[in-house]
Amino acid sequence: METSINQKICVITGGTGGIGYYLSVGFDEAGYKVVALDKEQHQPLTDGIDFIKTDVSRQGDIKRAFRQIAGRYGAVHVLINNAAISAFSKPVSAISVEEFEAVIAVNLRGSFICAKEFIEANSGQDYGRIINIASTRWNQNEADWEAYGASKGGLVSLTSTLAVSLSDRPITVNAVSPGWIQTEGYGELSARDHAQHPSGRVGRPRDIVNACLFLADEQNDFINGHNLVVDGGMTKKMIYEE
Repeated sequence: METSINQKICVITGGTGGIGYYLSVGFDEAGYKVVALDKEQHQPLTDGIDFIKTDVSRQGDIKRAFRQIAGRYGAVHVLINNAAISAFSKPVSAISVEEFEAVIAVNLRGSFICAKEFIEANSGQDYGRIINIASTRWNQNEADWEAYGASKGGLVSLTSTLAVSLSDRPITVNAVSPGWIQTEGYGELSARDHAQHPSGRVGRPRDIVNACLFLADEQNDFINGHNLVVDGGMTKKMIYEE
């Protein structure tokens, strides 16, 4: 598919479901050429968004996807590492090593491999952005989320290190850590749900899209190695159980 000479190519992993779907739509509407990578197409995408079936736990899949993208468009400008196993919690006494490794393989290892492939595909460009979708669980958690929390903590650390490692390239690396983002059934939330947030409401996918669009902007090259928490202030509250 043809792109304009100034159009930026944005790759979004996990880009057909959940927050990733809204990121794909949001960046498409903002004028980016979006390529969504996902294990399957969870929601239908507009004709302007490309889809490449990709399992980010498999290095071969990632390499093939980036070869296709580079061959089709010549370069990649933005990578959003969003793919994740996110609905997984199990008591530490019950979770197997294999289950723990599966979460790390997608959420952390997959993001690292995608970053490596992106850096190569971005070579020679004067602009690049890596945005890692982490979570407030990187630092604040609850019982039985060891695997997910560890993967997101590692992703925040990876963000910091990559920003330093890529200081000789025009690529910034930042993370966005969503708090409670309701992707479905927003109208079914209670007043108590909203009141937990200093902002007075539960988050919407657009809140994450806005943060990523800001970090992806070419002019915002002085924000680097940062973890932007988008949670309506919820993690700043001191909560005591009565």
